[in-house]
Amino acid sequence: MSDTTQGLRIQSGSQAWRAAIELLSSMRFAISLLTVICIASVIGTVLKQHEPAVNYVNQFGPFWAELFGAIQLNAVYSAWWFLLILAFLVISTSLCIARNTPKILVDLKAYKENIREQSLKAFHHKAEATLPDSAEAEARRIGTLLAGGGWKVRLQQRDTSAGPGTGWMVAAKAGAANKLGYIAAHSAIVLVCVGGLLDGDLVVRAQMLLGGKSVYTGGGLIADVKPEHRLSERNPTFRGNLLVAEGTQSSTAILNQSDGVLLQDLPFAIELKKFIVEHYSTGMPKLFASEIIIHDKATGEKTPARVEVNHPASYKGIEIYQSSFDDGGSLLKLRAVPMVAGARGFDVEGVVGNSTQLVNNGGGAGADTLTLEFTALRTINVENFADAGASGSDVDVRKVDLRESLESRLGAANKTVTKKELRNVGPSVTYKLRDAAGQAREFHNYMLPVDTGDGVAVFLLGVRETPSEPFRYLRIPADEQGGMDGFLRMKAALADAPTREEAVRRYVAQAIDSSRPDLADQLYQSALRALSLFAGQGMVDGKPTGGLQAVSDFMEANVPEAERARAGEVLVRILNGTLFEVAQLSRQRAGQPPLPQDEQTRAFMTQAVLSLSDAQIYPAPLAFELKDFTQVQASVFQVARAPGKNIVYLGCALLILGIFAMLYVRERRIWVWVAPQGDRTHATMALSTNRKTLDGDQEFVQLAQKLIGATPREGTA
Repeated sequence: MSDTTQGLRIQSGSQAWRAAIELLSSMRFAISLLTVICIASVIGTVLKQHEPAVNYVNQFGPFWAELFGAIQLNAVYSAWWFLLILAFLVISTSLCIARNTPKILVDLKAYKENIREQSLKAFHHKAEATLPDSAEAEARRIGTLLAGGGWKVRLQQRDTSAGPGTGWMVAAKAGAANKLGYIAAHSAIVLVCVGGLLDGDLVVRAQMLLGGKSVYTGGGLIADVKPEHRLSERNPTFRGNLLVAEGTQSSTAILNQSDGVLLQDLPFAIELKKFIVEHYSTGMPKLFASEIIIHDKATGEKTPARVEVNHPASYKGIEIYQSSFDDGGSLLKLRAVPMVAGARGFDVEGVVGNSTQLVNNGGGAGADTLTLEFTALRTINVENFADAGASGSDVDVRKVDLRESLESRLGAANKTVTKKELRNVGPSVTYKLRDAAGQAREFHNYMLPVDTGDGVAVFLLGVRETPSEPFRYLRIPADEQGGMDGFLRMKAALADAPTREEAVRRYVAQAIDSSRPDLADQLYQSALRALSLFAGQGMVDGKPTGGLQAVSDFMEANVPEAERARAGEVLVRILNGTLFEVAQLSRQRAGQPPLPQDEQTRAFMTQAVLSLSDAQIYPAPLAFELKDFTQVQASVFQVARAPGKNIVYLGCALLILGIFAMLYVRERRIWVWVAPQGDRTHATMALSTNRKTLDGDQEFVQLAQKLIGATPREGTA
């Protein structure tokens, strides 16, 4: 705003006080603060804000996560140092405006008509000419021409320095808005920062510091939270989140703080009548809206409203925005699927967001207590089954690529998909199993069987150890009724030793002629050994003892390397044959017809063998299959009282006007000294502009020819 970066200099007070005022009001200090704010804003944009602490630990490690928390880089815009810098920027810029505005206003009023003739000859733009009429007549003519061109003109009559007589100084100016642009732009910075402080956490932090309010770090019901953690309905500024399930209402918003939350009581309650969501073919929501009723606490008045993204509702100065949506406590019906020998299936019901206690009745696992936590229900899962190698663009827009997940799933059931399509594979449930020590695994199971491209519909049972990992999927083939029962019966039969022996006898009877009992006995022993190895003995030292891996380990230990390929082929045929008989026995005992010898059965058995092998390393005694659900939607609103919003809008308008004035309006001043010279009149003309441009040069040429009829010459300033 001035030609110097020095600040306001005062004459009174101590040396430290005068130095502090000079520093605060200096342009260099304001620019430094603005630079720090820009850097902090970049950090706040790149680094995700207000994420759970564990997310920062997983992504950056414990050291950097702790550092981010200590200096509040995970909540930059509400950090105390960020607000303090904003406050100092307001003070510094305000002092800068106070120091320079009087000078600018005085300069705007001044025509500087007292400039000397010799000074005009030192200007870059200057011209001289001889005029025919008297000095007064020429001065008034020039003044009239300038006024007609939009210039503000002042005439001054004074004695000439070159001799007797009276000369006239014509002083004119234009483009005063240029300097007003400086005031507008700097005032805009103050207004935007003040609006940011009002709508930020400054008022809330002031209440915490001076009003005895403190953050709440516990759990439980909102109604049980004490008053010292609540903000009054008269709180002048706040911004919080409000979750309302369908058919319920809420009147308390949550204000997230770096170390906890504050509760904001609202003067009204929001009731969610209906939540509406529409999806694109990719599964991404294209519209979500809420039909709400606003209940006024003071009058009891009910006001219906509709809230959509970018179309908020407003009530009593509080804006209600559609922020997101969530599960509002959907009812789930699950069936426990035994994954280890001795475990028993059962039905369980729950509500998303709640949990229930289970007794681990898995064989060999003792009677440890498990906690089943119902995490999420998704009714639509549009997954990408495209071949990622064929086109880099065939990726699910939600970055949930089931094919990629399946490529890293458990065991040998790794098969690629070549079909190019996006399909809705139906509902899924997410839950956690937490042991007595508090350790939990997360599971994600699909309700319906999915054909991943190999012609066999499979149930997908996902598991991961930590939230930072992708899900790994166990694939269980669906039987002819579209359920898991066929596979589960086969798995239970495989775990039963007498059933394995009977299956081996049946296989040997079909494979060997009854006239060769010696070969039959050898095949019986080999087949029983292979089937027993595949069935395994559960987990020993945390490692599976069955499945295809156990068979492979046995061959490496007992078969010479040169004979392994041939022996492996024979062993796989024997294993497939005995497992087919196990499946037939399980169906016979369940009163089911035998499996036909067709392509569909072969595909089922191929996947069943792989799944039986993979199930050996499934990390839980039970898997839970989603049988039925009743969805309850919830809407997440952002409620805000933002008195600084209009101030920010005014600041933005001033900033636009100020920048436009500084960039596109040129301040120009013209002086024409007209003095008698013998029987004629001599004119000396000069122009001053705040920026040297080609337009300025051309304008001076035109003005010189128009006003005094001269061709200007340029010099050095």
